[in-house]
Amino acid sequence: MTEVIALKTAFTEPAPTFDNDHVEWLMEAVLANRFLPCPDPDSIFVGDGNFRAVGAEFLGHFIRKGGLKPESRVLDIGCGIGRMAVPLTQYIDFAKGSYRGIDPVAGGINWCRQMISPVYSNFEFNHLDIAHSLYNPKGAIDGLELVLPYEDRQFDFIIMTSVVTHLPDEEVSAYLREVERVLAPGGRLFMTCFVVDQVAADNPLKKRDARLGFQRYDEGPCWFVPELPPLAAVGFDDGFLEGALLRAGLSVMTKSFGHWRGIPSDHYQDLFVAELQGDRR
Repeated sequence: MTEVIALKTAFTEPAPTFDNDHVEWLMEAVLANRFLPCPDPDSIFVGDGNFRAVGAEFLGHFIRKGGLKPESRVLDIGCGIGRMAVPLTQYIDFAKGSYRGIDPVAGGINWCRQMISPVYSNFEFNHLDIAHSLYNPKGAIDGLELVLPYEDRQFDFIIMTSVVTHLPDEEVSAYLREVERVLAPGGRLFMTCFVVDQVAADNPLKKRDARLGFQRYDEGPCWFVPELPPLAAVGFDDGFLEGALLRAGLSVMTKSFGHWRGIPSDHYQDLFVAELQGDRR
C-alpha cells in the first residue's frame, strides 16, 4: 500500500469518482495497443524505464490520485518525447478535452508533432527554449524568468513529472508561480519529486535506490548526488515543496512517498497533488 503522509492542515479525502475496473482496462489497453506511437528505445529523450509501461502507470495515477477527467484541459510541463501524452490520447475526450505539452528539448517536441498531433488534433506541442545546464545549455530563457506561453486560468490539470527533480529551488518557485497563473479555479497540479526526509537521508533499512545517495548541497533546501552533475537528480528538504506550493497559492491535497526511498509504494518518485482553491485575482 502506498504510504500517504498526513499533512499538518487536515483535508478530507474525496470519494473516488472513477471506475477502477475501467481504469485497469484502459491501462492494459494502452500497454497492448501496438498501433500507439513509440519512440526508438535508444533515444536520449525517452528516459528511464519502459516507455509504454511508465506512461500507462502514470495514466492510472493521474486518474486515481489526481482526479483527471476526460474533458480536462491538460498542460504537461516537461513533456519530453510524449511518454505521458501517448497514453493520454486514449483518455482525453477529443471534442471536450485538450492537451498542451512544452519542453526545452526540441528533438522530443519534433517527434511528438510528427507522431501524435497529426492523428490527435487536440494535442499540441511547443518548444520553449528554457536554459538548463543538462538538457538545453544554450537556451535563451532564464528559468527564473519563466513565463508560460498561455493565458491566465487556461488549464484544469497540470503535469510536472520528473521536472522539479532537475531544478534548483529558486526555479521551482518560479515554475509554481506560473502554474498558479494558468490553472483554472479548482484546477490541480500533479507533481513528482524527491523529498529527502530523515529516513531517505539515513537509509536505515538499506533499501533506498542506490543511485540516489543524496547529500546536502549547502545551507539551502537542495540535495544532490555527488557522483552526478548537480541537476541530474535534485532532492529537497521535507517541507520545502509544501511551502513553495502554499506560497504560490496552491493547497496541498496529497503528499505520497515513493518506493525510491525503500518503502512499499505503487509509484517510484514522491508525489504531490495540489489544487487552486479559488481565483486569487
